[in-house]
Amino acid sequence: MKLYPLKFNPILKTIIWGGNEISKFKGISPIQEGVGESWEISSVDGNVSVIANGELEGKDLTEVITTYKEQLVGKHNFETFGTTFPLLIKFIDARDNLSIQVHPDDELAKDRHNSFGKTEMWYVINAAPGAFLYSGFQKQMNPESYVKSIDDNTFVDYLAKHDVKKGDVFFLPAGRVHAIGAGTFIAEIQQTSNITYRIYDYKRTDANGNERELHTELAKDAIDFDLYDDYKTSYTRKENQAVELESCRYFTTNLLEVTKDISRDYSEIDSFVAYICMGGECNIRDNKGNDLNIKQGESVLIPADTQSVSISPQGDVLLLETYV
Repeated sequence: MKLYPLKFNPILKTIIWGGNEISKFKGISPIQEGVGESWEISSVDGNVSVIANGELEGKDLTEVITTYKEQLVGKHNFETFGTTFPLLIKFIDARDNLSIQVHPDDELAKDRHNSFGKTEMWYVINAAPGAFLYSGFQKQMNPESYVKSIDDNTFVDYLAKHDVKKGDVFFLPAGRVHAIGAGTFIAEIQQTSNITYRIYDYKRTDANGNERELHTELAKDAIDFDLYDDYKTSYTRKENQAVELESCRYFTTNLLEVTKDISRDYSEIDSFVAYICMGGECNIRDNKGNDLNIKQGESVLIPADTQSVSISPQGDVLLLETYV
């Protein structure tokens, strides 16, 4: 069987801080309240995406990688990650401020958890008035002052706070302290890893008066305490061509604003390509004659053995394109 572009059933996560933006964005009816995350493409244990279209419908992503190997993910990816899909793609809708976190890098995660680390990026789909997020530090601190600031409740004072609007992009290499603020709705592309160290949670308590567990000591060795000039990604929008938002060893992500038929050549890329539709609707046709429709809130996985695709928008369409 020839591989074709794959769609997946979203894995919706009901979380105390979730809202209703994900349901509205994805056109889910009736609208579901309290959905904090939608895992769009995932091979995390216990949360493996299931294919929603074509002959492979009902099979999960791990099964299909096991069968098709580099044909689906690319030679280098299969040699490096085996049957684990290297990226986790999700939508996050924060109705409340999320805890302040950091993720370990590959070396630390391997040593402590036998896992990959977690470098990620955020694309802001929508933001309520006054919405913000934290990324990086605005004031210098070190491991000692970090521990003290957690104890005396001043940690937030050190963080770089960013007001956000639709289309903003933030790159979060492993080690960068970060948090999503209330009213922020984002697409997240990250390494496949579920290792998170919770640094600070605003002294919030549950119904029994208990604060959530913090990982103060684990985080101390993971944090990048350096100050940087800018934590936000700058880019210039261009119609009908790929605009690079981020390129690192873990993923490259481009923005495609498509207003007319375009083609994308993947013959030189040894990787799958994922499209995440941020707005509008289009038809995608590959060089093997497969075609499918993708609309706002949907994601599609283009197999690595695909040489090229043509994108035909119905009106204007906005896509994130990501690959390794």
